Amino acid sequence: MLKALLLDLDETLLINPMGRFIPAYFQALTRFLAGHVPAETLIAELLAGTRAMDGNDGGGATNEEAFAAHFYPAVGVAREVLEPEFRRFYAEAFPTLRALTRPHPEARPLVEWAFAAGLQVAIATNPLFPLAAIEERLRWAGVPVSEFPYDLITAFESMHATKSHPAYYREVLERLGRVPGECLMAGDDWAWDIVPAAALGIRTFWIGEPEAVPREPGVVLDGAGPLGELRRLAVAGALTGS
Repeated sequence: MLKALLLDLDETLLINPMGRFIPAYFQALTRFLAGHVPAETLIAELLAGTRAMDGNDGGGATNEEAFAAHFYPAVGVAREVLEPEFRRFYAEAFPTLRALTRPHPEARPLVEWAFAAGLQVAIATNPLFPLAAIEERLRWAGVPVSEFPYDLITAFESMHATKSHPAYYREVLERLGRVPGECLMAGDDWAWDIVPAAALGIRTFWIGEPEAVPREPGVVLDGAGPLGELRRLAVAGALTGS
């Protein structure tokens, strides 16, 4: 019986092509922090810090601490100096990136259905961003935390692995208090959203074009197709059984 719905964010609930968004994000952040860190250094060490988080396998520090252990020494600016500037960036400048994104028309109806059905709902985005940035993007998607009491939002402050590792999904299950078969993960990224979740026995729905076919025949899907197909199956009761 389905008890929890795990939803990816970018390119699932929010139309947000990363190839366009990430360069704009870097540009905005380098401008904002220009008085503290040269642009080339900032981008290089942000990428290196992201790799440090991606190497986090659930065995130790949070992703935030893995990032901090590399980033602040590498840029040569104390954490207590830059952290408030990062918080100010996410409050003041990050919201201007909204224009690069569009809310998915099926996102809000799907989330509304899940809560009405009494499911636990987790925003299972790759936890490389702070919670403030994820909550902002949920606002852009039309499913803000002010209206939906999510059971879990995976952010870099609280998670100990990224989606590159099954440990990420084990931590999600632990935090929700669920066994794998009670959960369905829906997302667009085959390598992050489908393969590691399915490896633990979590049910999966691959968000893609109607003609999309599984990339690995050994991975069993509960379904595949656009977000509207997931909502159709959900409303029809096709996802709630065992």
